[in-house]
Amino acid sequence: MHRWLAVSFAILTAALASAAIADAGLHVVVILDNSGSMAERMPGGGTRMDAAKRSLQTVLDRAPADAEVGVLLLNPPRVGQDWLLELGPVDPAATRQAIERVMAGGPTPLGGAMKTATDALLAAREANRYGDYKLLVVSDGEATDGNLVQRYLPEVQARGVLVDVIGVSMAQQHSLATRANTYRNATDPASLEQAISAVVLGETSGRAQDLFQESDFEVLAPMPAEIAAASLTALATQPNTPLNGTGVVARGDAAKPPAPWQAAPNPQPAPQPNAPENGGGFSRLFIFLVIAFFIVTRLLSAKKKSNRYR
Repeated sequence: MHRWLAVSFAILTAALASAAIADAGLHVVVILDNSGSMAERMPGGGTRMDAAKRSLQTVLDRAPADAEVGVLLLNPPRVGQDWLLELGPVDPAATRQAIERVMAGGPTPLGGAMKTATDALLAAREANRYGDYKLLVVSDGEATDGNLVQRYLPEVQARGVLVDVIGVSMAQQHSLATRANTYRNATDPASLEQAISAVVLGETSGRAQDLFQESDFEVLAPMPAEIAAASLTALATQPNTPLNGTGVVARGDAAKPPAPWQAAPNPQPAPQPNAPENGGGFSRLFIFLVIAFFIVTRLLSAKKKSNRYR
């Protein structure tokens, strides 16, 4: 009986989670490298900048109606005009005019752009709560402000924002390759468009029936109620505060002490295997609902035993 109850709840959980994520939509900020090196030629014809602009426009033309996309330039035409397109619903006509005006020239200040982009995503998540929140870096070289990348990246990841990186015609992998959720190396215009499409238009992978095996419930069943409750609280209070660049993730007025590796100068986190490229919002909601289910079942079980011995 309990097994069928668990399976039934799992199926219901999948349906509710999928519906919630579908309603919340996808929120992506694309950091578009328009540094001087992007003016170099790319195999297959045209410059890297031309290929990036065409690929981005093609993908945005096919963006879902509920998606919110923003495009941030590393080298804006004027000071204070970093946003080529502010994070919001996609207007194909407006995006086409804006993207056509992008020119290559300047350095690669990626770290500062990561903070600006992430803060916008966190503000959107504070308003919407559910959904997938992604930071897509499209670049052909290393950051000229690497110290800022080292400072902000741990905070971006600690806040649950997915970081996807596309290396454009790079001879070697970008330094973020082992620390991003996904990394792709685009060697020609076709592979660049495919890579951007995978991030911006990608769907949540996996099917509901593949997620719920009996062994999964056997592992979760012994979870103490107090641990489940603490996990549930942690999932529900994911910080949406802006990055502060100190390695500290603030929660309201309180701040979490930095981890030892973050306190050292120029921290170098250990390489991590690439995580699944999509489904971050789905996973959090699924775990949230599963833990809630086990808290309820444990309470019902305790009540049943209490009634039995009266």
